[in-house]
Amino acid sequence: MVTMSMDTADVIVIGGGTGGYGTALRAAALGLDVVLVERDKLGGTCLHRGCIPSKAMLHAAELVDGIAEARERWGVKATLDDVDWTALVATRDDIVERNHKGVAAHLEHAGVRVVRGSARLTGPRTVAVEGVGLPEAPAAAPGAHRLTARRGIVLATGSRPRTLPGLVPDGSRVVTSDDALFAPGLPDSVLVLGGGAIGVEYASFHRSMGAEVTLVEAAERIVPLEDADVSRHLTRGLRRRGIDVQAGARLLDAEVLDGGVRARVRTARGETRTLTAQRLLVAVGRVPVTEGLDLAAAGLAADARGFVVPADWGRLETAVPGIHVVGDLLPPPSLGLAHASFAEALVVAETLAGLRPAPVDYAAVPRVTYSSPQTASVGLGEEEARARGHEVDVNTMPLTAVAKGMVHGRGGMVKVVAEAGGGRVLGVHLVGPHVSEMVAEGQLIVGWDAEPADVARHIHPHPTLSEAVGEVFLTLAGRGLHQR
Repeated sequence: MVTMSMDTADVIVIGGGTGGYGTALRAAALGLDVVLVERDKLGGTCLHRGCIPSKAMLHAAELVDGIAEARERWGVKATLDDVDWTALVATRDDIVERNHKGVAAHLEHAGVRVVRGSARLTGPRTVAVEGVGLPEAPAAAPGAHRLTARRGIVLATGSRPRTLPGLVPDGSRVVTSDDALFAPGLPDSVLVLGGGAIGVEYASFHRSMGAEVTLVEAAERIVPLEDADVSRHLTRGLRRRGIDVQAGARLLDAEVLDGGVRARVRTARGETRTLTAQRLLVAVGRVPVTEGLDLAAAGLAADARGFVVPADWGRLETAVPGIHVVGDLLPPPSLGLAHASFAEALVVAETLAGLRPAPVDYAAVPRVTYSSPQTASVGLGEEEARARGHEVDVNTMPLTAVAKGMVHGRGGMVKVVAEAGGGRVLGVHLVGPHVSEMVAEGQLIVGWDAEPADVARHIHPHPTLSEAVGEVFLTLAGRGLHQR
């Protein structure tokens, strides 16, 4: 006989990734009693398999690149003896674990009750949890642990990598973005399928570590959702580093060999190329995770793509009142980014607490690719702005036009798209070193509907890379100094 225990809370959050634990923390801060159900580790994909470990590895790659630049450009006679993979991984894992403990401590301090197990909906206000014995919280009772929500349920179960037919990930020769960081050692050659942010980042990392890298993207250009000039400058930067970028190319077939993978690719020119690599990374997107959630039991259904679509985007509430969605379960315009999930978490928690938060402004959510060179954008690209009927003024400036850009010597650009005649700024687009740290200014400019003249009134420090941003806006405002 299966035993059933009852537990009640104001809010039940299913999933402990950025969107889930963000919702739990904010709801608890507003005085709500919160239960968070997580079947894996708190922090989700971003903390354990994505954002944090990958950026730790990319920082190590930047250090490796710096040694080469010091020797080849600055006359610093430095050499790289070796990469101690074990030590590198240990540092990465320490960073992840400290963040993991921090999340758990925040939740505990906030009074959020964490229940470990796999959750499934049993109604519009009820959840059953099957315990799986993970060390996040006291184990669930034998059998199903039943939870009841007084105010609402938040779905935050995240996503998983999309795979391709016939390419079964084995964690070594064929890997996804979830397990690429944990594959054994550093390969001599890598074939990356997918030229979005994830594929580009992994291509960049492996090239820094000395691998021969081929990057294959089916669309006409890599990072196809970004402005065309962003794609062009990024492609140029990657090719300058020796990465073989093949845009407009399609995988015909692939064969797993004892020592790696052999693939046939149809190039943009219609030629068939046979490529061999020690490792093949599949980075062709992610799909929502709803398996086992039993949406139908609560009166819900995923759409054809697997997303749970809100009936009210302002409240991120489904057609079933009281059931809300955050994170990767949401379709576009949500962006599947951790920082967007945090913003969604605030909206949902405050809605459940009876407040009236402003909806998430997805147009003002920054997008960053942490490769070398980096890209960072917010708002509309030039083509998208014109397609939406805007008459626009566009100004672009290379980073090497300012002194600090010359110091870095890695190319890049600043591009601004604004409504014609001095109207509001629609998009800010950056390519180059450290631009991930510069895009917050663009987010404020776009989010506050600023006009070029508004930005031009403010002084950018000299010499910095951000000075190029200031120069672009001065020119658009008719006050250009170094640019005509």
